[in-house]
Order: sequence, then C-alpha cells, then structure tokens
Amino acid sequence: MAVAVLAVSSSAPVVVLANADGDVPALAVAFWRNALAVVLLVPIALVWRRAELRALSRAGLRRCTVAGVALAVHFATWVPSAVLTDVATATALVSTTPLWTALFAVVRGHRLPRATWIGIGAAVAGAALATGAGFTVSPTAVLGDVLALIGGIAAAVYVTAGQRAREELSTVGYTAIVYTVAAVGLLVVCLVSGAELWGYAAAGWAALAALTVGPQLLGHSLVNFALHGIDATAVSLLLLLEVPGAALLGFLLLDQTPPTVAVPGIALLIAGVAVALVGGRRAAARGRTAAAVGAREG
Repeated sequence: MAVAVLAVSSSAPVVVLANADGDVPALAVAFWRNALAVVLLVPIALVWRRAELRALSRAGLRRCTVAGVALAVHFATWVPSAVLTDVATATALVSTTPLWTALFAVVRGHRLPRATWIGIGAAVAGAALATGAGFTVSPTAVLGDVLALIGGIAAAVYVTAGQRAREELSTVGYTAIVYTVAAVGLLVVCLVSGAELWGYAAAGWAALAALTVGPQLLGHSLVNFALHGIDATAVSLLLLLEVPGAALLGFLLLDQTPPTVAVPGIALLIAGVAVALVGGRRAAARGRTAAAVGAREG
C-alpha cells in the first residue's frame, strides 16, 4: 500500500510535468489510462490466467463488473466535478470514500470499533482542511459538489466489490476484467460528451503513458493486490495519504510549497489514518483474545 499510495500520488505532478502542450481532455485521460492498461494486461491474463478466468463464478464476474463500472463512474464524475466546482472542494468531497466504505461494511454485518469511526472522521476533516475546501452556493457549484460526492461513493463501491472479487481471482485476472469494463464505460462517456480521443501532442501521449505505468498499473493494481489481505475500509483510509503524498511530490518535483494552512490539515489526516488503523487492530486483537479465553473456559 505504501508503494501504491506513492504511485497514485504521482498522478497530478506527472500531468503537470509531461502535459505542458498535450491538451488531453480530462475524460480522455481517464479512458486512456484504463485502455492502455488493458492492452498490456489482457494478453498476460489470457496466457497465464486462462484457467482462472474460465473457472470464475457468475457471482465473481458480477463483482468484477460492479467494480469496473464503479471505477468508470468514479473517474467520470470526479473529473468534471473539479471543473464545475473548485478543485479543493471536489477533492474534499471525493475524499469521503472511507466513510462510505465503512458504512458498506456495517450494512454487510461488520461491526467497526469506535477508534475506526473517530479516525475516519479526523482523516476526512483533515483532507478537507488540507485541500482548503470552501463550499460555494451556485447551481453549477452544487452540481460539481454532487458529482464529487458520487465519485467518492463510487470509489467505495470499487474497493468493496474488489475485496469480494479478489477471493476468486489473482491480481492480474481481476485487474484485466475491471480495467476492461471501466475502459468500455469511459469510452461511451467520451463519445457521448464529445471528448477528443486522439490527435494529441507528443507531451500528451507521454503523460498518458506515465499515468498508465504509474498511477494505473502500479498504483491501482497494487491497491487491488492489497485488497486480498487488507480490509476495504483500511485500504480506502490509506489512499487518503495521496493528499500529503501529492503535496510532497509537488514540492520535490515541481518546487511547489504547500500553503501554510494545509500543514495542520495534513497532520490531522495522517493522525486520523493512524488512529483508525491502530485502534482497529487493537480492537481486533482484544476480540481474538476474548474469544480464545472463552474457548478455554468453555
């Protein structure tokens, strides 16, 4: 997850560095980073994971499809939300993903410890403070806010469905299916919206290649790998570290110093993630100890 967060955090700096004259529409970026990943992953999956794909159950295929559609919805709503409302507010709203992931876990019958809820609240508040969110009221801004919120919910569906689907599939098999579904969905969105899908300058294609290798193949794929052994709520919480990660890379690569007001927000975000993860592990350990004592007494 540490490598995944670092890779995902590189998304914005890579675009700034490589896309100076590329002029690639945002929705097209979302499509191409999935489509190029499909070109690389599907042949590998068909050669090395063919038996696994053939043995996939209908429930597993359904979960993969849900995850792929959710990923497409996440990109298709989050990208325009940053245009309709301010970027800071859109980032803060899409960062509510851990809250929705935790609620989905509760609906599925999981009981989360109090420390997890406290940590989630602190981390989400820290993300809002770090990004400098300032909610404005106008029809366009409200639409952008709603889209960003939908993007956060879709990301929660993506990791939740992915955790279930990974029970049957390897990372290669799972990502090949999910990225294909997402690419098809985003292609439809691009065609309907009229986004240009080719004719970019060399810098634009370089940015797309870098985004595919870094945030998509290394970042998202490692997130999907981690879902095999880490709870979806914990994964979505760790992904919030993209906010300070992007700030650090922006400072190192672009000489962009974060505003002073962002520092306490980043600190609160990191503290919230730590409280949720450490508190959750301690609660789980206490539960296992209590169960073991009960078994011995029984």
